[in-house]
Amino acid sequence: MKLLALFISAAVAAFTLSQAASALDVTAGGTGFRKTKGEDKWLYYRDKVEKDSAGAIKVKMLIYGELGSEENLVSGIRRGRVQIANWSGAVATTVVPEMAVLYAPYLFEDYAEADFVMDNFLFPAYAKLFADKDIYFLSWDEIGFGEVWAKTPLIEPADVKGKRFRISSSDAAQLFAQSLNADVIPLAFTDIVSSLQTGLIEAGETGAVMYMRTGIANDAKHLTITDHSFATSVIVIRKSYLDKLPEAERKILINSWLPMDLSRQWTREEVAGDMARAKELGITVHTLTPEQKARWRAATAPVAKKLIDKIGGDAQRIWDIAQDGKKAYAAQKAK
Repeated sequence: MKLLALFISAAVAAFTLSQAASALDVTAGGTGFRKTKGEDKWLYYRDKVEKDSAGAIKVKMLIYGELGSEENLVSGIRRGRVQIANWSGAVATTVVPEMAVLYAPYLFEDYAEADFVMDNFLFPAYAKLFADKDIYFLSWDEIGFGEVWAKTPLIEPADVKGKRFRISSSDAAQLFAQSLNADVIPLAFTDIVSSLQTGLIEAGETGAVMYMRTGIANDAKHLTITDHSFATSVIVIRKSYLDKLPEAERKILINSWLPMDLSRQWTREEVAGDMARAKELGITVHTLTPEQKARWRAATAPVAKKLIDKIGGDAQRIWDIAQDGKKAYAAQKAK
């Protein structure tokens, strides 16, 4: 009996080692922060993949910037070092330049319109453009509407004139700031806080979560709710890698991301929670009247055409698809 027990134990150990050797190792890459909904989404994905595969797929989480800049995540996907990644819309434009169309000022009126147009019209269009670059477009990962922040109140578009305004490297951000006659200063996101402290910049724009959670709010106490752009990341996998996998594993990697409605709910709850803390953090939130918002819209209206011309490629077609989606949403809403 003792010999039989030893035999069984050895067989179990051998089987376990065999399973471990045959496990599919998947590396997930991102540049997120701990204790955020972004982290929760990745943890949800990891747990679901490993559960649904009964441990046959192991997800290595390098989602806190361990791989460096977002540009490294792009090269990581292309070179097979990363299998699934979260790319911001800005860095995604280095692969699909037409992604920049999403950042045209006031493309969407509100969340409901954005959800309808992005899911029903823009997702299929962008999925084809990504596929042409050997990228499988898995999901949107919303960041929320972009707002303007500053050391002093910026209520009217004219208030931005001459302000040292930080922008990202994107064409949309540059054209937006130029349309407001700002002193445009391109700057890496990681340099914002130190540049606010030294006076190199005094204003900028980003989503509310990024503003509240990355230290910007400590040095730029005024947040104007312009809702001028709709920021989103994309969850992507290299298409040729995915195509080579057995069907069962491929389905698990594709189907395990958080459902879109729940993903949006988590993000929007996080934004609302952060905004509720604004007063206790000494932040002044400026909510625009309809008339004030109309002036921001008018001041930045030329940006869309300039952006489309600068992007080229399929930018005009993507813009037209978005407009068709907006019309369909309006017709549905009117019923």
